[in-house]
Amino acid sequence: MESLSSTSSSTYHPAAFRFVYAALRYTQQQLGRNSGSEKTGHISGPELLEGIRLLGLQSFGMLCPLVFARWGVHTTDDFGQIVFQMIESGDMRRTQDDCLEDFFGVYSFQQVFVDDYVPNVSGMFD
Repeated sequence: MESLSSTSSSTYHPAAFRFVYAALRYTQQQLGRNSGSEKTGHISGPELLEGIRLLGLQSFGMLCPLVFARWGVHTTDDFGQIVFQMIESGDMRRTQDDCLEDFFGVYSFQQVFVDDYVPNVSGMFD
């Protein structure tokens, strides 16, 4: 992942690129996809965004919008921009069916990270 550092001139913080890459691997694992195979490991834009949502909640909880904003990420559109910058730098691959518009307006950060947030308190009061 050395080339991720070359994206530091981007409008997004380098941590955003590392998080998207981690979310890609997380999503592949969650969906049982083979990360070593281009054919069976492919993740669509909406699938990746769902993985970003789940990993974000797992990692940052309700602070997701604040962390993402610190990285320069304010909408799912921004994650699409990051993905396509990673494709251009060779850190990710795409199929002919993938397009930037797959990431546009998929969900609202306020809705999925704040309004719909339910803290996991299982095991806290056992």
